[in-house]
Amino acid sequence: MEASYQGTDERIELSKKEHKPLQVNPIKHSQPMGAALAFMGIQNCMPLMHASQGCASYTKVFYTRHFNEPIPMYNTSVSDITAVLDGGDYSILMAIENITKKNKTMKPELIGLHTTGLTETKGDDVRSVGTHIEIPYCYVNTPDYEGGMESGWALTAKALIKQHTKESREIKPNKLLILPNVSMQPVEVEKLKEFCEGFGFETLALPDLSTSLDGYLSEGQGKLGTGAISIEDIYELANSGTVVTVGESMKIVADALLEKNSNITHLHFKHLMGQDMSDNFVASLMKIRQIEPRPLVKRWRGRLQDAMLDSHFLIGSSHFVVTGEPDMCVGMCELLQSVGGTIDAVVSTTYSPVLETIDASHVFVGDLEDALKHFQKADLVISNFHAERLLHTQEKETALVLRGFPNYEELGNQLKNDLLYEGSTQFLFEIANALRKVKHQH
Repeated sequence: MEASYQGTDERIELSKKEHKPLQVNPIKHSQPMGAALAFMGIQNCMPLMHASQGCASYTKVFYTRHFNEPIPMYNTSVSDITAVLDGGDYSILMAIENITKKNKTMKPELIGLHTTGLTETKGDDVRSVGTHIEIPYCYVNTPDYEGGMESGWALTAKALIKQHTKESREIKPNKLLILPNVSMQPVEVEKLKEFCEGFGFETLALPDLSTSLDGYLSEGQGKLGTGAISIEDIYELANSGTVVTVGESMKIVADALLEKNSNITHLHFKHLMGQDMSDNFVASLMKIRQIEPRPLVKRWRGRLQDAMLDSHFLIGSSHFVVTGEPDMCVGMCELLQSVGGTIDAVVSTTYSPVLETIDASHVFVGDLEDALKHFQKADLVISNFHAERLLHTQEKETALVLRGFPNYEELGNQLKNDLLYEGSTQFLFEIANALRKVKHQH
């Protein structure tokens, strides 16, 4: 099953399935990893992966290295024997009992259970386990043979709303819920919440990593998720006057919330990078609240316009390759194109309808092996840190800006902001300065 899209240079075919049976230097990560990260964005949540120790250990190490933070991650220790003989209930219940007994000071307010390929293939009844647990329990089916990190994150947010949000017919006009995609860093969620609060909204985000993996040193780190939204907040989300989705992947979450209350206003943005999208977002908030933005917002808009002028000559004469999650790729491509940049190729982790809106010569689902031939002509590549060693093999000097998962090369990933006027300004300067280094060497 295929969907076609007319690119800038040639007709391309954007396959909804990967075009080869093996990934070489993959950029895709599994659904359980996205689910684990989402549960870390819930206050006092215990993310519990229904899998073997190896699955959870990899996820824990992956996020520990990316965020440089202790990661709250547990697993049910499914072995080859229990995978065959156990119906699923026993290993889950024993894991919860052992973890809470071992950490007597740990009092989870939510158990976030997510599955892997092994337990999904076996068909464990993870839903019924909740009837035996006194602590609030959320289950989500996230087999790692389907989707990727982006969909695992979105499915978890959807499950939290479907299983725990109470139905309502009433709304609070000034209450706003943000549904951020998986590629949004903790500081970006924080900045977006502050931006909305500047318009007088009572603002929540689901999931909310802004107080969880934001680089803040505190006691008891790594035991439970410390997200800024609690299970009590999730219960009452259906009285939100407005829900804002950022990214195509989060539409299913908004749909689940609208089933709880059809009176909620849904605002969807495929990204929040660049002047046009930021203007649309501000205009939507102004329409609801009937107030002008703060002076600092207008000043940052002017700074972005100046940054677009300053970076135009470097970016406008350059060719780019972007790899990563679909919701991340589309925003970066449109911002670069707004100042004249040429996107040669976009290599995505999984298929998403939003990929068909990207105006590039090549847009496809693939891996870094597929991207390698496009690196040869690019002036700058936006990718995770695995692209670095590949670029060293190129004859041409190509700049690299690190984005997406994982980034083991740099510190402070959680504090990178690319959103709205302020973040877009910083992003353009980062790109332009990286281009200046490679272009001035010749």
